[in-house]
Amino acid sequence: MTWPLETIWEQVAPSLPGFTVELLPEVDSTNSELMRRARGGRLEPTLLVAERQSAGRGRLGRAWQAEPGASLTFSLGLVLAPTDWSGLSLAVGTAVAGALHPAVQLKWPNDLWVQDRKLGGILIETASTPGGARARFVIIGVGLNVRPRPPNGLSTPPACVQELLPELDAGSSLGLVAPAVADAAKRFEADGFAAFQAAFGQRDALAGRPVRLSDGTAGAAAGVDGHGALVVHTAAGPVAITSSEVSVRPA
Repeated sequence: MTWPLETIWEQVAPSLPGFTVELLPEVDSTNSELMRRARGGRLEPTLLVAERQSAGRGRLGRAWQAEPGASLTFSLGLVLAPTDWSGLSLAVGTAVAGALHPAVQLKWPNDLWVQDRKLGGILIETASTPGGARARFVIIGVGLNVRPRPPNGLSTPPACVQELLPELDAGSSLGLVAPAVADAAKRFEADGFAAFQAAFGQRDALAGRPVRLSDGTAGAAAGVDGHGALVVHTAAGPVAITSSEVSVRPA
């Protein structure tokens, strides 16, 4: 397997001055490594790829296991100053799905699904910068199952990239997805989630389906609003769900 790091750099560097690409054989978490660097003052735009993660993390602190070749794990860190941060994970998910395959759907707020099975996920974290209140160093973490994996211990059965595109390995998947993520980050900074709302809606895995929230609320999912909040029609009326502490499942 080869990693198209130079090709990615050539595609992304013109729009991200100072951009670098780095491959690590192993790290606890690419998000955690970029956060450590940011807290040490290293804020240059960086794509960090790991062949193996020993302590990868997903949303709400869930573990994300990544073995060499079986998964793709990378993080993009860069300084952004959007007017509104709402909906960034949805924008990134839309870009990743669009770069991969028409069958990839998006499950609010940060999962990529194929036929109700989890293909991957996105984890967004930010750190303060000296550039003022609006500018923050954002770390966009992406994890994808590339090869088939057993469902042991997983709450959602896994899907994988090779089901849809058998010719892809982790390296070629990175070559498709990483430039799309970088482009989406800059577009989000300029135009916000509204620029991605229609494309997200075309891939929304929950739209029109009965759902149940982890706080016990039940209703029907009715898409997302212009800020990326999930709209759920409940017995008490429509509710916009924005809390990162609420999980949503098809009922």
